[in-house]
Amino acid sequence: MDRRKFIRNSTIVAGTTILPSGILFAKDKGNIKLGYIGVGLRGRNHIREGLLRDDVEIAAICDIQESSLKLCREQFVKAGKKLPEEYTGSLDAYKRLLERKELDAVIISTPWQFHKDQAIDAMNAGKYVGCEVIAGLTVQDHWDVVNTSEKTGIPYMTLENVCYRRDVLAVLNMVRAGEFGELVHLEGGYQHDLRDVLFNDGKNFYGHGVEFGQEKSIGEAQWRTQYNIDVDGDLYPTHGLGPVMNYIDINRGNRLTNMVSFSSKARGLADYVNKQSPGHPNSKINYKNGDIVTTLINCANGETISLTHDTHLPRPYSIGFRVQGTNGIWMDVAKSIHIEGKSKSHKWDSTKEWFEKYDHPLWKKYADIAQGAGHGGMDWFVFNAFVQAVKQKKQTPIDVYDSVTMSVVFPLSVKSLEEGNASQDIPDFTRGKWSSRKNTFALDDSGF
Repeated sequence: MDRRKFIRNSTIVAGTTILPSGILFAKDKGNIKLGYIGVGLRGRNHIREGLLRDDVEIAAICDIQESSLKLCREQFVKAGKKLPEEYTGSLDAYKRLLERKELDAVIISTPWQFHKDQAIDAMNAGKYVGCEVIAGLTVQDHWDVVNTSEKTGIPYMTLENVCYRRDVLAVLNMVRAGEFGELVHLEGGYQHDLRDVLFNDGKNFYGHGVEFGQEKSIGEAQWRTQYNIDVDGDLYPTHGLGPVMNYIDINRGNRLTNMVSFSSKARGLADYVNKQSPGHPNSKINYKNGDIVTTLINCANGETISLTHDTHLPRPYSIGFRVQGTNGIWMDVAKSIHIEGKSKSHKWDSTKEWFEKYDHPLWKKYADIAQGAGHGGMDWFVFNAFVQAVKQKKQTPIDVYDSVTMSVVFPLSVKSLEEGNASQDIPDFTRGKWSSRKNTFALDDSGF
């Protein structure tokens, strides 16, 4: 059975739609209409998830590139779904999409520099916002997103899929069960060789060529590479920070207080280009972003966090998670756990048995449905969580405060490096509410 049929057969019973929370909606009342702003490669991944569902109608899409719109149309034709209304022609074409009153929510998957304005305009238009990382380029951008969400009452959710990774949620269960004792130190990051993402030949998305920019490349190389030329900082902190925030109740009884960043020399990208095409002009560019950017963070309850941004050098992919407490430690690179009194003295356990014991209810219930979704199934879970929040008119499980807190490390790391590794205060976007809020993320199989 293909994934679409499996999802349909798993969710439709006697004319009703069964949500992960167990709530039943009549089929004709449980559907939502989505608009997509940006249908490049990441946007089309979200399109794919939407097309598989019978409780979602993708009514409108927006992109300025015909090549992306063409590939998106092909997705609808292949799925046998009605083509959506298209908005294109200018950078503000999305504003016409937002005028559609029937849209319940928008998915934003555009380059980073557009996220803040598009999200704010969407919230002002009364649409739930599911936005790809990051939330903004400056600290003020992040405050603007928070202020708009608070003013309008419209939820904003960063679509941080790693928060739903299977091992990440199993460890969350272990943390809540007290297996690690009191948590002391956590690590994470974005450790992903992006060299063949940042450069291509204008024909292939990955693994060919050494060009970048709007005219000579396609995909993320059109815009993302320039950040590595112009900016030194942790450009992508949310994959590592989002999950560990849940472990130590950030914005819900705890908060991030201050941080400092350090940056290595930048050699990786120029070296890569020169190896692929000796003497090419792009090997002579002074890439500003350090090959390894390390950020150290303090928390109000005394924990420390270390984040690593590592995307320019040859390496296998890893988030580099480490969760360490008074009773034990998990390290994802080694796929190892040690729990004092339960593991052999000074010996690592394989994570296999521990994760089978603490497998999260969400994955136990929906692993088969998520199979085949992007990033090992994570994309289904984060998309589903957003859709269910919209359908039930509830707050999103990753709310606006979580979204901006995990994202603001980007501009703060840039400022820290510009000021000679100076410590930066991390804003309390909750304005004091963190002390009394409760952590309800993924408490059960509802996704909320």
